[in-house]
Amino acid sequence: MATIATRAKSILANQQALLLIVLLVMVAFFTSRNHIFFSNAVFGNIISDWAPIVLIAIGETFVIISGGIDLSVGSTVAISGVVAAFAMRSLTTNGTSPTTTLILGVLVSAGVGFLVGAINAFLITKTNVVPFIATLVTMGAGSGLAIVFTGGGPIGGGPDQAIQLSVPKVGPFSYPGLGIVAIVVALGLFLHKARFGRYTYAIGSNEFAARAAGINTKRHLAKIYILSGILAGLSGYYYYLRLGCGAPTSGLGGELQAIAAVVIGGAALSGGEGRISGTVLGALILTTVTSGLIIINVAANWKQVVVAILIAAAVLLQEARTKGSSSKFLANLFTKKK
Repeated sequence: MATIATRAKSILANQQALLLIVLLVMVAFFTSRNHIFFSNAVFGNIISDWAPIVLIAIGETFVIISGGIDLSVGSTVAISGVVAAFAMRSLTTNGTSPTTTLILGVLVSAGVGFLVGAINAFLITKTNVVPFIATLVTMGAGSGLAIVFTGGGPIGGGPDQAIQLSVPKVGPFSYPGLGIVAIVVALGLFLHKARFGRYTYAIGSNEFAARAAGINTKRHLAKIYILSGILAGLSGYYYYLRLGCGAPTSGLGGELQAIAAVVIGGAALSGGEGRISGTVLGALILTTVTSGLIIINVAANWKQVVVAILIAAAVLLQEARTKGSSSKFLANLFTKKK
């Protein structure tokens, strides 16, 4: 009994282990309801949905660990994809080669994301607007401009090869998907092994103490919001590749998905806590739920209910683990004499 209690407490203390178990249970459940779920085609669709979400969620992870919030990532996805679509349509019309056009499209998307992130950074660090309000402003402006620029419709006319890039080529991964995996790994090392990551955790844990330790907190926060904007911009480009056009609705609800992935992944909204691996699993769980419900013919609206339950469970688990009450509860449960 003592061994069981020890193992249970060890699993409970490891958020990533719990998330992996939840993910495997979901896969087993959906497969039991419809064997088609366990196929390369479905996994490819899950990864295709996961790729843009994990990009904005990684940026949100840095922001939340620093004690902030970025509500503008969804609208940044939309406006960056739309602006890049206009640019690539113009280049294609002028006879620019598809490869050059697609490369310039990436740079335009990232540049728009950089601009939005820089505006957020200015509002937060220079005018001292709280992150919630600052990013709410850019959220509204970005989504509004995306509709104004496009008239509410998609913008096509770019290279025909664009949509082919989003087709899985290596197992369930497309080449851009593999690029996103590389970005996630690099940023994971950046957060957990580099000085930038240590500064991010320090600011989120205690900004006053971080300043006292000599960290330029405002400059560091500016870098974090710019990073979040760039990742959202790249996510907008990925949506362009999937759709073959830039749509003003591409990032609709993206900020909520990103925050949900980060919270499910174990990050504390109060700052100072979180891991890239948790966010990756959190985003994967979200996309698995969506595809699974569709495969078993359940209305996609139920996804919101499942996600709400997962968020509530993650928050409650975090609170229990912080207070230590969960460990005591399990110890009593498994050592109780019958």
